[in-house]
Amino acid sequence: MPALIEVREGTYRIRGQETSMSGYRFELIEQYREGNQGGYVTVAGGSIQPKNSGVPDRSIRIKCANPQSYVVVSGAVPATPAGDQSLEKIKIEDTAVAHETDEEIVDRLKRRFEVLREMTKAVKAGTVRAMIVTGPPGVGKSFGVEEVLSKDDLFDIMGQRKPKYEVVKGAMSAIGLYSKLYQYSDSKSVVVFDDCDSVLLDDLALNILKAALDTSKKRTISWNTDSRILRSEGIPDRFEFKGGAIFITNLKFENVRSKKLQDHLSALESRCHFIDLQMDTEREKCLRIKQIVFQPEAGQEGMLDAYEFEPVQKDEVVDFIMTNRAKMRELSLRTVLKVADLRKSFPTTWQDMAAVTVMRGAA
Repeated sequence: MPALIEVREGTYRIRGQETSMSGYRFELIEQYREGNQGGYVTVAGGSIQPKNSGVPDRSIRIKCANPQSYVVVSGAVPATPAGDQSLEKIKIEDTAVAHETDEEIVDRLKRRFEVLREMTKAVKAGTVRAMIVTGPPGVGKSFGVEEVLSKDDLFDIMGQRKPKYEVVKGAMSAIGLYSKLYQYSDSKSVVVFDDCDSVLLDDLALNILKAALDTSKKRTISWNTDSRILRSEGIPDRFEFKGGAIFITNLKFENVRSKKLQDHLSALESRCHFIDLQMDTEREKCLRIKQIVFQPEAGQEGMLDAYEFEPVQKDEVVDFIMTNRAKMRELSLRTVLKVADLRKSFPTTWQDMAAVTVMRGAA
């Protein structure tokens, strides 16, 4: 996902007049550069938020005094031009969270993941009907939810009984959604939609979700069209939903540009508790990686413990990712596992292998 920046101080010429772009957000194309007529940052004009009809739908240059004239709001920052140490320093510092110390960021992230665990327990218990969890890919959103649900259903799993929750991934039709909600319609049952954003783009599916998550005391879901599929599976055309729902997504709701999807997300958000894990900068992701590898929560293993690495080998894996973070295809916990796999499988050539398989632009 391209980086999104917010302009603090900068201008763009519209109809012959230098017009302030302060407060506007754009997708970043190229970071700050010095030109013959001053400094500028290159952005996608068509991505402007909020909309401004005077800005063309193409690459544009916003005049600004220095790199501090804008902040990175979310997304992956393009690689810094080789040799430009000032830009590299700015990117590493991540000005969006420059006011926080490393310890404050780690504590904030720990608190949010603790809230995620407690809210998952509440959905499972039925005291909370639904929640939305958003954050960048590969930071542990799904793991945190599934860990709580699997522990809660441990005795069912040991007794070879069907768990009272299911994680749904990928595409799902409206009738598939209706069937799945019926299967988990009992009290204290939970359906987890993990990166299953297709249900948000289908009007019929969204209406089913609205009924399932309605704030009224009794939530009744209906299928008012004759269906051979439902008849064959013994699913009624009307039932009461008493279960819970959890939505896990990489979508940054405030950055969605589609008006239709914005409306759908608003309808869903109004019915759910909302947790934004707030991990949008490189610095936050790096600190999250170090925390999971070296400072796991009480009672949990470190992320790389299963590899039986020596301490120096763990350090090598993490240091490799930290050093090359700007070139990683994805700065995430998944990348840590990929590099650890290579470190285990190719003890002498793992860095060369990693440069090709998990980094951009490597020879």
